[in-house]
Amino acid sequence: MQTVDIIIGMLGSTVRLSVPLLFTALAGLFSERSGIVDIGLEGKMLASAFAAAVVAYYTGSPWMGLLGGIVVSMAFSVVHSYASITARGNQIVSGVALNFVAAGLTVVLGNAWFRQGGRTPQLENSARFTDITLPGADAASQMGFFGKLYSDVISGNNILVYLAFITVPLVWWVVYKTRFGLRMRAVGENPGAVDTAGISVAWLRYRSVLLAGFLCGFAGTYLSIAQSASFINNMSAGKGYIALAALIFAKWKPVPVMFACLLFGFLEALSNFMQGKAIPLIGEVPVQVFQAMPYVLTCVLLAGFIGSARPPKAGGVPYVKER
Repeated sequence: MQTVDIIIGMLGSTVRLSVPLLFTALAGLFSERSGIVDIGLEGKMLASAFAAAVVAYYTGSPWMGLLGGIVVSMAFSVVHSYASITARGNQIVSGVALNFVAAGLTVVLGNAWFRQGGRTPQLENSARFTDITLPGADAASQMGFFGKLYSDVISGNNILVYLAFITVPLVWWVVYKTRFGLRMRAVGENPGAVDTAGISVAWLRYRSVLLAGFLCGFAGTYLSIAQSASFINNMSAGKGYIALAALIFAKWKPVPVMFACLLFGFLEALSNFMQGKAIPLIGEVPVQVFQAMPYVLTCVLLAGFIGSARPPKAGGVPYVKER
């Protein structure tokens, strides 16, 4: 295989594998910027992946599957919001509980409905988000590196891939250029000052966590009916935690979040590429070494070994209105 083809293949895989991380990390950005710690990103992604696959299977429509994934993910966000904001419970415990519920409920319902060991039936292409070939891609594939970059990396992706990267500037605009974004950032830093200005802290946080659920719905849907053709038991495989690590590494900023997710996507693409390959002077390295790299980097980032990231000051602290 030529070097150009290897590079293009790695870039294409990196982009596609970063998509669920990007949606999920941007989701966590809204929640955490408002002061609500969202460990439950993993559970929302997993539950929405299951819901999307089930709805797409019964309706034959990927758009209905996407709607189902979003609704279920937002329902999980409502539970997390109530536990964290209204009931002023421990936000970490609430998020972890949602992860356990999603992991167990998807297996139980999958077995009960389909009898395939927690899997859902294979979807027809008409019920999935399939790849889109952009104009001129076939001709560009014969034009060297940059032509292949257009034909094999930019073109040939499903619509959710394009939506993920369009969402980055959109989230940046919402967070930094709108009244809602200003208030959301303020409530994550100093909710008392926001309350004094006559703005409801609880309502701002509810909306932020619901937005997180909305974006997680896209992430789960991508896993089950775009990247794959069915739901598989525990198919999120820790991606919610990796997205959270990317968010922290990027210091809760949308554009750095995109690059952090691309880094994790590259590590996963590398692990796939290196299966059965030998490294000069070393020989063949067990594929598990490469598969573990994203998770090892997640632990390193969360432990704070690569720089320090200051979370919103009010993060994880329930707000009690002063009387």
